[in-house]
Amino acid sequence: MSQGLFDLSGRVAVVIGGTTGLGQAIALGLAQAGADVVASSRRLEQVERMAQEIEALGRRTLSMVSDVVERTTVQALHDAVMKEFGKVDILVNAAGITFKGPALELDEGDWQRVMDTNLTGTLRACQIFAATMVEAGYGRIVNVSSLSALVSFHEVAAYSASKAAVASLTRSLAVELARKGVNVNAIAPGIFPTPLNASFIQGTPRGKELLLRTPMGRFGRAEEVAGAAVFLASDAASFVTGQQIAVDGGFLASGVNR
Repeated sequence: MSQGLFDLSGRVAVVIGGTTGLGQAIALGLAQAGADVVASSRRLEQVERMAQEIEALGRRTLSMVSDVVERTTVQALHDAVMKEFGKVDILVNAAGITFKGPALELDEGDWQRVMDTNLTGTLRACQIFAATMVEAGYGRIVNVSSLSALVSFHEVAAYSASKAAVASLTRSLAVELARKGVNVNAIAPGIFPTPLNASFIQGTPRGKELLLRTPMGRFGRAEEVAGAAVFLASDAASFVTGQQIAVDGGFLASGVNR
């Protein structure tokens, strides 16, 4: 297989939720593969820092904030990218929040907040950016799901439900857009310490159990997600759509580890 299949030179990528954690690693990975990358999130200082890192790799970018719960900000991001670059080839939806607590005590407001960000926020971005991709006849959408879309994690029912729905939305969009040149896939990361979950898993009984269940015996490093994103964003994945790729150190394959 030619290495050129993974070359993203000349492509324009937008990574929503791309300034911290896995989204940041994906944004930098796409830039290292040759794409011009706009990494957006709610905090201007983080957006500007990422813009500097992307430019340091020799890529073009923009400093543009957005909040997936506010559709107008996602539309403004899209419009700014189109004005600057004239196209958008790749969209990564990495914005997400979580909430931990017993399902039977879960407040509907907290449930809705998680759903509005993780699920409806993903839908908003897909609707806005995919419309332009369809018009161009080309696009790659990569949604960030979770292992919790496939197996249960204790006391994160809202997060798990939202990510299972993201996986389902990914398949639905893939089917609808398959003949329009737009591929839609998802990544299900394993256990990666990020600002979103570090307090739950680092040095805790939960973290010890997760390590026990991971055959590689360690947590993932954020940059280890980037390769899957580059693949799904590239021409190497031209016949791949509607899939969810687990990057999990063997977690889902695991039965008894010792």
